[in-house]
Amino acid sequence: MANRFCSHWLDHIFCCTLRNFFHNPRKILANFIKPGMTVLDIGFGNGYFSLGMARMVGPDGLVVCVETEYDKIKSLKLQAADRGLAERIDPRICSDSNLAVDDLTDQVDFSLAFFVVHHAADVPALMAGTQKALKQGGKFLIVEPSHHASASYCETVESAAQQAGLSVIGHPKFIRTWAVLLIKS
Repeated sequence: MANRFCSHWLDHIFCCTLRNFFHNPRKILANFIKPGMTVLDIGFGNGYFSLGMARMVGPDGLVVCVETEYDKIKSLKLQAADRGLAERIDPRICSDSNLAVDDLTDQVDFSLAFFVVHHAADVPALMAGTQKALKQGGKFLIVEPSHHASASYCETVESAAQQAGLSVIGHPKFIRTWAVLLIKS
């Protein structure tokens, strides 16, 4: 019980205070997201990146946010409404094998999976769904905590992405992470 309490407290401090220092959405995503874009946030969790991306796409853009837990959808809707961003965010329930974005085929400019892929039960399905949603030239950034990023894990993720029709174009550097930037070409 004490460990859970400490973990929850540390998560709260990290998410609310330190996370903006280490994982500032505007700094991390400035080269990828422009006003008017349609972006996909896979496994958005507490909405930290979703809200940041909604600001970045502006009033003419859209952030489609997929998550497997209804409570997270509900929380994101409330946060977006409180910040005047509700019109820019489209939260959706997805499953382990279906991202629930079939209506977005070839429409997404950029997709983000931040600290998510290691939770995915079906990485090939995640890659295939993302590839299908991306436009030609659309980019997909995967960022994973370094303690989940062994060499074999990285190879597995990149292999699944390539099998889905995505190409590796870089490995951006962020603090204590492994990242890969993919493109649909």
